Amino acid sequence: MRLPYADESDEGVDVTTHGRDAGRKLTTFDLTNLVIGSIIGADIYIATAIGSRLIGPASLIVWVAAGAVALTIALSFSYCAMLHPKVGGPYAYVNAVAGPFAGFMAGWALLLAEWLSLSVFPVAFVQYLTALMPGVEPMGQVGLKALFIGIVMVTNIVGIKAAGRANDVLTIVKLTPLALIIVGGIAYAAVQPNAAASHLTPFMTGGTADVGQALVLIFWAFAGFELSTLPADEVDRPESSIPRAIGTGMLVVTAFYLLTNMAVVISLDQSSLAASSSPLMDAAASIFSFLGGASSAVVLFVGAAALLSILGADESGTLGTSRLAYAMSIDGYLPHVLARLHPRFGTPYLSVIAIGVTAFIASLLGGIPALINSAVLLLGLVYLVTCISAMVLLRRSPGRSSSLRGRRVIPVAGAALSIMLILLVSADVMLIGLVLLAIGVPVYVLFSPKKELTELKEMFLSREERERWAHHQMERFLALPLHRIGTYLRDKGDH
Repeated sequence: MRLPYADESDEGVDVTTHGRDAGRKLTTFDLTNLVIGSIIGADIYIATAIGSRLIGPASLIVWVAAGAVALTIALSFSYCAMLHPKVGGPYAYVNAVAGPFAGFMAGWALLLAEWLSLSVFPVAFVQYLTALMPGVEPMGQVGLKALFIGIVMVTNIVGIKAAGRANDVLTIVKLTPLALIIVGGIAYAAVQPNAAASHLTPFMTGGTADVGQALVLIFWAFAGFELSTLPADEVDRPESSIPRAIGTGMLVVTAFYLLTNMAVVISLDQSSLAASSSPLMDAAASIFSFLGGASSAVVLFVGAAALLSILGADESGTLGTSRLAYAMSIDGYLPHVLARLHPRFGTPYLSVIAIGVTAFIASLLGGIPALINSAVLLLGLVYLVTCISAMVLLRRSPGRSSSLRGRRVIPVAGAALSIMLILLVSADVMLIGLVLLAIGVPVYVLFSPKKELTELKEMFLSREERERWAHHQMERFLALPLHRIGTYLRDKGDH
């Protein structure tokens, strides 16, 4: 039997040695890859320049601020992982502190937030595709979204057999255009300093409310670490390794995001950037205009990479979201039908279908800003209760927590920043989010008395399956090259 996040490419492989030696705990380097892989995906193709439309080039500062907010909250998560080494992330931490109902509501909010994030990808996919193939009518765009979701559902149900080298090639294809834009943007600023400077003027547009909205939209690109939490007993020297990995990972992510956005902002004038639905493609056209007709090939490459990345991110996101729904189902808090595995492929196909169909409906009802705002609202609530859980766990274990730096300040700061994110969301979006959250109450009442699926739960929590999941996260997007380098150096050292 194969659990929903086991990759078919792992079949026949001893997963205890797949990616690391049997019994070897995760190092700081491994954890750094896990953090990077959990955060960076197609978000960079979607969120790039999203703040520039609101406040101009000043959004570059907001990218750094959003990274600092995410770092503070992620460190609070790390305290929970060290003091309560259980699988389940916020779902487990809040349950340990406040009981099963509070734990369920945290899991429910996280499930909704991840589901709303999945709804962003078909919208973004259509935006990039119509930039490559303009003239698609509204009904045709609906059909494209349906096709996109259909592909994601099928691949998550059937699974994809792919060799490691194929994954390497796909990652290179997705990262190369971003590297081209970053390097090209630096060259553009050096060769055309006057044009680059003019694109930075005025540096600040919009008002205070626009700054807050930009922070919410940009912060969404940093979310993801909440799904990467592993128990501290999986980690070598967790007290130092986990905070260091989170700090390093967040610095890498923030630098990557900042450089990409900087290249886009300096290569496009503000009116063009504000009107663009595919800023990376437009930036590529501007940066490589000196190539003449050949620049269209670069633009096509960037667009194709964007489509590939967005599709891959939604497939991976659906994998993670179905994993969360599966966990809650085998615990007895959601209908057991969501844990029903396909007789041939061993995947929770009904869970995948439910997530896919409802995400498709949400993609028709809301645009990217509304969907991101709703997701950040629910994530903010999850982060808030997790930071509060960190405070309680620290108080309960004064001896174990005495060596943790910032233990008195970071969870409090994380809670305050979570409240800030919640309050920055518009009132109408907040109302919709709270209604969705309230639906969880009757769901809990209806299903919580049901018996947990003990056998499936034991499989889900096994070390083997946790290693599969960690390996999957470390082979995502920007983390893959680092993962390959680390594996090469480790193997070389062993010889």
